[in-house]
Amino acid sequence: MAARSLGHGVGRLLGSLRGVRSGQPVRPLRGVSVPRGAASGLSGSAPAAAAAAQPGLYPALSAQAAQDPAAFWGQLARDTLVWDTPYHTVWDCDFSSGKIAWFLGGQLNVSVNCLDQHVQKSPEHVALIWERDEPGTEVRITYRELLETTCRLANTLKRHGIRRGDRVAIYMPVSPLAVASMLACARIGAVHTVVFAGFSAESLAGRINDAKCKVIITFNQGLRGGRVVELKRIVDEAVKQCPTVQHVLVAHRTDNKVHMGDLDIPLEQEMDKEAPVCAPESMGSEDVLFMLYTSGSTGMPKGIVHTQAGYLLYTALTHKFVFDHKPGDIFGCVADIGWITGHSYVVYGPLCNGATSVLFESTPVYPDAGRYWETVQRLKINQFYGAPTAVRLLLKYGDTWVKKYDRSSLRTLGSALVGEPINYEAWDWLHRVVGDGRCTMVDTWWQTETGGICIAPRPSAEGAEILPAMAMRPFFGIVPVLMDEKGRIVEGSNVSGALCISQAWPGMARTIYGDHQRFVDAYFKAYPGYYFTGDGAYRTESGYYQITGRMDDVINISGHRLGTAEIEDAMANHPAVPETAVIGYPHDIKGEAAFAFIVLKDDTSDSDVVVEELKLAVATKIAKYAVPDQILVVKRLPKTRSGKVMRRLLRKIVSGEAQNLGDTTTLEDPSVIREILSAYQKCRDKQADAK
Repeated sequence: MAARSLGHGVGRLLGSLRGVRSGQPVRPLRGVSVPRGAASGLSGSAPAAAAAAQPGLYPALSAQAAQDPAAFWGQLARDTLVWDTPYHTVWDCDFSSGKIAWFLGGQLNVSVNCLDQHVQKSPEHVALIWERDEPGTEVRITYRELLETTCRLANTLKRHGIRRGDRVAIYMPVSPLAVASMLACARIGAVHTVVFAGFSAESLAGRINDAKCKVIITFNQGLRGGRVVELKRIVDEAVKQCPTVQHVLVAHRTDNKVHMGDLDIPLEQEMDKEAPVCAPESMGSEDVLFMLYTSGSTGMPKGIVHTQAGYLLYTALTHKFVFDHKPGDIFGCVADIGWITGHSYVVYGPLCNGATSVLFESTPVYPDAGRYWETVQRLKINQFYGAPTAVRLLLKYGDTWVKKYDRSSLRTLGSALVGEPINYEAWDWLHRVVGDGRCTMVDTWWQTETGGICIAPRPSAEGAEILPAMAMRPFFGIVPVLMDEKGRIVEGSNVSGALCISQAWPGMARTIYGDHQRFVDAYFKAYPGYYFTGDGAYRTESGYYQITGRMDDVINISGHRLGTAEIEDAMANHPAVPETAVIGYPHDIKGEAAFAFIVLKDDTSDSDVVVEELKLAVATKIAKYAVPDQILVVKRLPKTRSGKVMRRLLRKIVSGEAQNLGDTTTLEDPSVIREILSAYQKCRDKQADAK
């Protein structure tokens, strides 16, 4: 069963692991009394976590989390996490200086919380189901196997000079060995930075150098969508620019040989020499757990820093309560571990809760557009969590690929508004077609910087309504406010503004690595005393929140300020239009005008008719001034590998700056630029001929 669990060539390693089924001593686990000042109960004598799971208590718990964070989070931390040393102070936060600290004085180990505690209770419970790129070849890994593999890898890192606080780069596709690499770093107190296995050598080198990584862990090759990705070759190119790298640990996903240089070490062979036992390092709550790089407005990536206890607590609780996860469920988050969604809801949240988490290595359309739903049928997935961009992609292929497979195991369907908000048509399709109208729908809003889900329809009061394409309700301890352009709080309902959060929560980022002032300037300077999300939001009559898009995606048309997301949403409701992207461009008379790029379904017969219908829809739903001056039909939109539309590139094309596109290494497929440029030029030629 597990012979291929880590990579194609790790069979001999796991063969040796099988001989140690009862030989792994499990670390004794200790409970911790609630620190003084943090022991206030949430529901009489009921433990905090149990109380939070009761839907009827949602309003009261939300109020307590906002009014008495120390009591609320203090008891939850005690009930949820395994501690070595009790914390003495629940929180110490000051937004004016960007100071965020939780559970001070406490010590624990994240890998113990994710592995050892479950091995002690149910060692053969499945931790991971690796849905490999090759269809129908899933591999199951138990908590015992994952712990033993993690310990061997941790010992390998230590043998090659990695110590507490050292940084390790992980450049691997979704796989059990990638998860073990993250947990191995956590076990010995090293800091991991996972880089999406598809970024260019230049992007990889930039992140390695900023973090000053000593070791890189990678595969010889990767497989994605039936294609081979030359990971080792990319690493070789990157390492030429990385003076801090001392070793490259190379595992094998395929049988193909790759060049092995002086820095390179065959990972499976080294792990085979190590013991399946590794004493966990006791880490302070505010020691760094990982860094994850996200795009910065300056073009220089930001190393977002997350720490130990607060992050783990927040991801575990949001995983449990937002998705209604129950013991024995199969949780399917199809995100890549190179993004925050993969960190929080493939690895740390589910494993802390003892869940079975699916690792999805492939793409939504390989070998065909039924891949997700065939996987749901075969693995009997109960909660499915994906990106809106994937839903919109699959919508283009129609209902047949979905209805071909049994999806009766599904109870919850989630979309992650970490990049692109979901539009109504995609939401309705996911609910009506994929979920047969019976699944709970959770549109979740959050960011790399927030660590976990901040606004979602669940948890909620018993039987509370869920509205389409809306995040709706703040999670416990999240206190949103809307601000106007002058920095004043916008009160009441049916209002819009800049989305800020007025109170710290345990999962939020602590700093930008090596540049705390940039952290303060980016998130706490625009609205002093508040965390500024960078997003706009609308608060409904009922007090629900709807994300309207990035604040920098605003067009000023003849004095009317308008979010591009509003225009996109108006057009995306058209049944023939699964995807849209709207940008602003300079206009001689209006100042700015809207330019829309649209993708049509394959069976659309008359694009000119659709374009006219879209103009009418925008005029009807928003106003005539909001109608795009130009609407261009393209085959696809330029997206990053995490699904974000790179509107910056579209602006460059429309503004005549196509020769100066800047960094395009994060594009899923750079050839999309040629396609769009060709379509745009044909449109311009047609307009010139008409004149």
